[in-house]
Amino acid sequence: MKKLFFCFTIISAMMFTALSTQSMAQEHKKMSSQAKGAIIGGAGGAVAGGLIGHGVKGALIGGAIGAGGGYIIGNEHRRHVEKVQRAQRRAYWRRHHTVTHPSHNVTVIRKH
Repeated sequence: MKKLFFCFTIISAMMFTALSTQSMAQEHKKMSSQAKGAIIGGAGGAVAGGLIGHGVKGALIGGAIGAGGGYIIGNEHRRHVEKVQRAQRRAYWRRHHTVTHPSHNVTVIRKH
């Protein structure tokens, strides 16, 4: 029970610090997918490591591994979203910048 309380206290303190630092900034910037993944993975890894491992040492190791894994997953998510957006932009451009010649059935790219 002490381990669980200790892990919860550390995670709560980290989350409170992160939130208070963001609210102090004058310009609000959106948190990246990598940062979200690292925070969620680190918190989950710290809790799991604290419960499974040897107290604080297990929590630190689990938090570090979880943060690294969360960062990687967040990075892959960002890359996937960018790939989908590029495909949508490409399809939009092709749809609005090509003309099919009615008699020859040839597609021509219009230049503006």
